[in-house]
Amino acid sequence: MLLFDFLNPFWWLTTAMVCFKLFAFVDAATRREDAYRAADKKTKQFWLIILGIALALDLLLGGSVFALLSLVGLVAAIVYMVDVRPAIRQLTGGSGGNGNRRNTGPYGPW
Repeated sequence: MLLFDFLNPFWWLTTAMVCFKLFAFVDAATRREDAYRAADKKTKQFWLIILGIALALDLLLGGSVFALLSLVGLVAAIVYMVDVRPAIRQLTGGSGGNGNRRNTGPYGPW
């Protein structure tokens, strides 16, 4: 019985959607709160609530691909990943929350 779930392409699609929403939620949680305001995006709390609700609904509803709320949550995660995340990464230098830039020495970038 369990084998048929793994052979179902909708199961794989649903699992990918849940993983994508989980990644977006964890990424939003690790970013600095002031970076959201500096990038002129909504607040960190707003994105955590939206992405958290989207993830929770997927987990509670069983992650049905055809559920309208699941698709709305997917759109919210895509908007975060395509619009908000790049703006915040540009301000923080691509790092999570500490603002350290890569390839930076004691006297500047190298």
